[in-house]
Amino acid sequence: MLLFPFPLAAQSVLNIPVQQCVWHAGDDPGWVATNVDETGWQPYSNWKSSTSDPHLWVRCRVDLSVLRSVAQPAIQLSLYSAYQLYLNGTLLGGEGNLGNGNSSLNSIRSYPVPAQLLSADSTSGTSTLALRITDRKANMNGGPYGTIINSPLQLRAGDVPLLDALRARTALTNAVQYAPTAISFGIIGVLAVVLLGMFLYDRSRRELLLLSLGCLSLAALRINEFTSVLLLDYSISAGIVIVGLGNIGMTLTQAPFYYALAQRRMPRPLIALLVLLSMDSFPAWISAFWAGNQPAFMGPLILYFVRPSSLFAHTILSLIPFLVFWPYAAIPRRMRPLAALCMLWSAADFVWFVLEMTAWNIPGVPDLFARWGLALLAARAVTTACVLTALLALLFRDQRQATEERALFAGEVHAARDVQQYLIPAQLPVTPGFSISSEYRPSREVGGDFFQVLPDLTDDSVLIVVGDVAGKGIEAGMLATLIVGSVRTASSFTSDPVRILGLLNERLCGRGLVTCLALRIERDGNATLINAGHLPPYLNGKELAVEGALPLGAISGLHLPALHFTLAAGDSLMLMTDGVVEAQNARGQLFGFERITRLLREGSNGAALAAAAQAFGQQDDITVLTLTVAPIAVVYA
Repeated sequence: MLLFPFPLAAQSVLNIPVQQCVWHAGDDPGWVATNVDETGWQPYSNWKSSTSDPHLWVRCRVDLSVLRSVAQPAIQLSLYSAYQLYLNGTLLGGEGNLGNGNSSLNSIRSYPVPAQLLSADSTSGTSTLALRITDRKANMNGGPYGTIINSPLQLRAGDVPLLDALRARTALTNAVQYAPTAISFGIIGVLAVVLLGMFLYDRSRRELLLLSLGCLSLAALRINEFTSVLLLDYSISAGIVIVGLGNIGMTLTQAPFYYALAQRRMPRPLIALLVLLSMDSFPAWISAFWAGNQPAFMGPLILYFVRPSSLFAHTILSLIPFLVFWPYAAIPRRMRPLAALCMLWSAADFVWFVLEMTAWNIPGVPDLFARWGLALLAARAVTTACVLTALLALLFRDQRQATEERALFAGEVHAARDVQQYLIPAQLPVTPGFSISSEYRPSREVGGDFFQVLPDLTDDSVLIVVGDVAGKGIEAGMLATLIVGSVRTASSFTSDPVRILGLLNERLCGRGLVTCLALRIERDGNATLINAGHLPPYLNGKELAVEGALPLGAISGLHLPALHFTLAAGDSLMLMTDGVVEAQNARGQLFGFERITRLLREGSNGAALAAAAQAFGQQDDITVLTLTVAPIAVVYA
């Protein structure tokens, strides 16, 4: 039947031309009768979808004598609207919801004809077919999907097996026409999944997520059209929902993808325009959920304003890559193939939108979309699939290179941390007469805090230096490492904290800012404290009154005031960096000095204080150093 459909159909199937049918607006159940006065009814060939009244009746006078000689007589109907089919006043069947016009995309259906209905009218020898229709207003949906569901009414009469074969032939013919598009966009859908996997592997590549969502949207649009022409049994409204979601997805991802790929910030007016354009799917939602019950003004609004303005805007937006990657000479060499592919993709979209504009019945402009739309859709599909495949290959190349660079950088950071940990050891040296403990908790792999405990075994004094480099990350960590080395070098020929910080200040001028505190304590408890913009220490839980000063590196010849005091046996001195004070919780509250004072008053040691600040919400490196004067030397790990 599929191999030889045409001659067989001509012999056994009666095609009922709609030219011999008439129609009338309204929903009068009395129009089902065979003797209705058809004066005032209009030829159905002149009918056009109306937004004022979705209800109409269609009546056809037809000679069905051909059905008397077939085993399983039936009437076959092709219509994308809700309807009821009557023969000589008897209901044969129907499809869809007559209340709102929604129906199935399985639009070709056959209805068996009882034998008693085949007796010809004694006077005219003809039968009366009557259709009670609630129009779906398919004309409110543009693009390929709108073209599909705008297919005209078709009527046939014949044997059921033959009618089923003709239905299968129609589905097969449509499948062959749409197959290149469906296959291409099926490939695009697979590529979208791969892109999504690449994004999940590296979530810093936002362009991968945008391209993945855009490809999924495109694939959903085209696969939806393919399943529609295959006459699958799901509702037109469900198809329109898919169209709306696909168009929104493309609108909100394609242009942002170009900007993300070029690593440029998208202008706010363009963002607003994209959001506005995504709302042009609002009529699709109206059509999906209200179908034939839409307000009368929606048709003209969409036909004369929404669709033209939206299509024009999308035509202009399709040229965005030519703007995003301008000037072309400034495009990095590695980015040029990606930029060229984006421009090729946008050029295919531009041609498609321009061709779609010709369907507006512009005077002097032929409807090229009706003539070449399907062929261009297939060409666009193949072009898009090829472009996206090449894009995927290039993006994968870039991601692999970025992964290698990130791994190399991670190795360098790890090495830097090893060096820093070597210079800031976990084991503190033996300090006779003092008990010293430390808590060092960097906020990143490499911290900007530093400290040194340097005992002088010749006179049993100890030099303590605590500081914080302005900034975070590896740069701050490397500067902290430099400072630690400088402190050790300076302490080899002097134990004067004023001189040590003075030397550091001169080396740091022009290299960065560092808050620092240097403390020298002699065996008898006499202490000298030099503070360069750092937090004052706490003596026995109370903050020492220290004169303020600029941080190291601010100016050359920095004046550093000294504070002299005496520590008695059992006294405890706590030094810390601002990472403790500046810890911040989810509500934006700071850990603060009052909380530090309260915890120290309650007897918290350095480890408890550092843990409390970290749990509160660490934002910066945390360092807490605690010194207690003891009658004998105590070694702390």
